[in-house]
Amino acid sequence: MKVPLLDLKAQYETIRPEIELALRDVMESQHFILGPHVQKCEEAIAKYCGSPHAIGVSSGSDALLVCLMAEGVGPGDEVITTPYTFFATVGAITRLGATPVFVDIDPVTYNIDASQVAAKITARTKAFIPVHLYGQAADMHAIMEIAAAHHVVVIEDAAQAIGAEYQGRRCGTMGEYGCFSFFPSKNLGAAGDAGMVVTNDPARAEKVSILRAHGSKPKYYHHVVGGNFRLDALQGAIVSSKLPHLDGWTEGRRRNAERYNHLFAESGLRVCDTRGWQEAGRPETGTDAPHVVVPAAVTDRHVFNQYVIRVSPRDELRTALQKDGIGTEIYYPVPMHMQACFANLGYRAGDFPESEAAASHTLALPIYPELTEEQARYVVTCIHSFFNRPD
Repeated sequence: MKVPLLDLKAQYETIRPEIELALRDVMESQHFILGPHVQKCEEAIAKYCGSPHAIGVSSGSDALLVCLMAEGVGPGDEVITTPYTFFATVGAITRLGATPVFVDIDPVTYNIDASQVAAKITARTKAFIPVHLYGQAADMHAIMEIAAAHHVVVIEDAAQAIGAEYQGRRCGTMGEYGCFSFFPSKNLGAAGDAGMVVTNDPARAEKVSILRAHGSKPKYYHHVVGGNFRLDALQGAIVSSKLPHLDGWTEGRRRNAERYNHLFAESGLRVCDTRGWQEAGRPETGTDAPHVVVPAAVTDRHVFNQYVIRVSPRDELRTALQKDGIGTEIYYPVPMHMQACFANLGYRAGDFPESEAAASHTLALPIYPELTEEQARYVVTCIHSFFNRPD
């Protein structure tokens, strides 16, 4: 049996007529940059997230960058974030000449450990970028309290968390900005790069709108230097067409996560979730270590952009699953503080032990909404076979 990590073709077959109609509308309009299709997408995303303002941009990476630009972040400034994230989170900071300051993760949620944030604040701290990793919200109550006390702007990296909720609020709407990615592999994916910024502040929304179009307002008149961060109409039309399906797809992911949890529990493997694993002293190896540590959903609505397990030996299991026809991925094998391009920051191995442990032991399994029970059962059966193989 073949079980890909993601099956976008299966999704496309269910919505083909809607996508083809949306693309035809754009082609017939011949309006490809911003315009009514992008405006429609912005209005729909704003409503979905519960935010008064949404600004379409060219990617999730550019969403982060333009928000930092809007706040005037630059050389001499510091931005606090997590080392366990996709490169764009930290790349946006360093592109502007600012310094990323890392805080280790909570091993239960893989999100930034809010209890460690206050100790990293200095007079140069300009912003926080919490990342809602894998579709689960960071501890935003604690983060927003710290930010308010120190007058620091919060830019939520919600690239993997559209529709996720924390204490009744959608991710992206609790800080000054929320940044979304519509990269094709996301829960709500475009047919290429695309992104969105949401904000509750009309002045910030206006500034982001200006910056995304080379800093011009009106056209050809520039009071600030921006960039070309405009959302294509084709991508906006695709995202708008797919958005009505998002909640159904999300519930499919959540059901598949519950199914995995159930299948692992009945598999005969030693299994616990990350909360129980943390409480038990986090054994990574040895006779007391569980074979599989499954994710614990500790916030209101986890949308499972990824279903990530902790296992040891991880790399050997991944190789075996590949031979069994099962797609997996490692998010992320090298934490940001260990990336070669950030060597100048002076971090060393051991500085962020939870991030480094996650990088060494986590593995993402297929979780897309079209995944069948038969496929999920096959994945768990193959993992069981790996851990019960003859020595």
